[in-house]
Amino acid sequence: MSIAPGKAKTLPPKDFLLSADNKNMAIDSRYCFLGMPAIIVSQEMLRVLEDARLVARSNVSVLIAGETGSGKEIVARAIHHYSLRCAKPWVDINCAALPEQLMESEMFGHERGAFSGADSAKAGFFELAHTGSLFLDEVAELEPRLQVKLLRVLDGAPYYRVGGTRKVTVDVRIIAATNQDLQQAILQGKFRADLYHRLKQYSLAVPPLRERVADIVPLAEHFLKKHPASACLSELAKDALRSYSWPGNIRELQNAIAHAAIHANGYEIQPEDLPLPAQSKAARAVTGSDCKLDGVERQTILDVLEKTAGHQQRAADLLGISRRTLSRKLKLYRLQSCEEPVYSCQD
Repeated sequence: MSIAPGKAKTLPPKDFLLSADNKNMAIDSRYCFLGMPAIIVSQEMLRVLEDARLVARSNVSVLIAGETGSGKEIVARAIHHYSLRCAKPWVDINCAALPEQLMESEMFGHERGAFSGADSAKAGFFELAHTGSLFLDEVAELEPRLQVKLLRVLDGAPYYRVGGTRKVTVDVRIIAATNQDLQQAILQGKFRADLYHRLKQYSLAVPPLRERVADIVPLAEHFLKKHPASACLSELAKDALRSYSWPGNIRELQNAIAHAAIHANGYEIQPEDLPLPAQSKAARAVTGSDCKLDGVERQTILDVLEKTAGHQQRAADLLGISRRTLSRKLKLYRLQSCEEPVYSCQD
C-alpha cells in the first residue's frame, strides 16, 4: 500500500495521439505518474492514456481490465494525476495481498480493543484516501462480505470502523483493476453483479504487450539502463524481442532484459542472450533460414501496413523499427515460400 501525491508530464495533444501518419515521432515517450516511470510509444497505449485523461475530469468510478503485468497501475495513476484530486491523497492496495481476517479492518479501520491485538485505533484505507483516490488492484479477490460493505460505501453510505460506534463519512474516488473476467465471476457466484456495475461506471482496457509491439524495444532499453555498464541491444536482439508474444507482459520483459544484461558477452546483446522460448526461431527467421516468423509479429506488420495504405516509412515508425528492418522482413516474406501470402507495397 502506498500513499503519495505526484506530478507528471502532460500528454501529447489529442490530434497527435489519434493520428497514424503524424511524422513528429521524436516526441518524448517517457512519463512519470506519482513517481512511477512509464515508457509509452505505441498508439494503442497513447489512446488508453488519452481516455484516462478524459475520464479523470469526472468523479466516476473506473474499472481497468488487463492481463497481469500489462500496466494497469500506470493507467490508474494517470487518472489520479489528471484529475482535480491530483494534490490529494493517492492510496493503492492489492486486494489479493490483504489477509482475509484483517481485510475489513485494513479497508475501513478499527477501534482500540476491537479484536485481539488492536492496541490502538487505526484509520482504514478509505479514511486515508479521503478527498483523494483509492486504487483497488485485483478487486476480484475481495471476499463476499466485504463486497457488500464496499458497495454501500461507494453509494455514499457512512460506515463504522470495526468495533466502532461512530459513523465515518468519506469522499473517495474509486479506481479498480482486475486481470479476471468479472462477468464470469458473477456467473460463478464469486463477485456481486451490483458491485461490478457500480465499479464499472467507466471502463478501460489495457492491451497486452504483444498487441503494442512499438512499446517493446523502448521498454527494453529503459530496463537495460538500470544495469551498470550494460551492453546495448543488437538489431537481431530487437527483432527477437518483437517476435516474442510476452505472456508475462512487462514483468517478463524486465526479467528477460536483466538476464541478458548479465549473460551478454561484448558490447551488444544478441538473441542467444535472451531467455526466450522462441528465441532460436526468431533468430532463424531474421537470417532467412526459417520463413515462419512468429504469427503475432507477422500479422502486426500486415495490419500496420494496411492502416498506412502500404506506406513503409509510416509503418516502420508506428512499429518502432527502422525502415531497413521492415524492408528486410518484407523481403524475407517475398523470397520464402510461407503458408500465407505476403503483403506487397511500395512507397
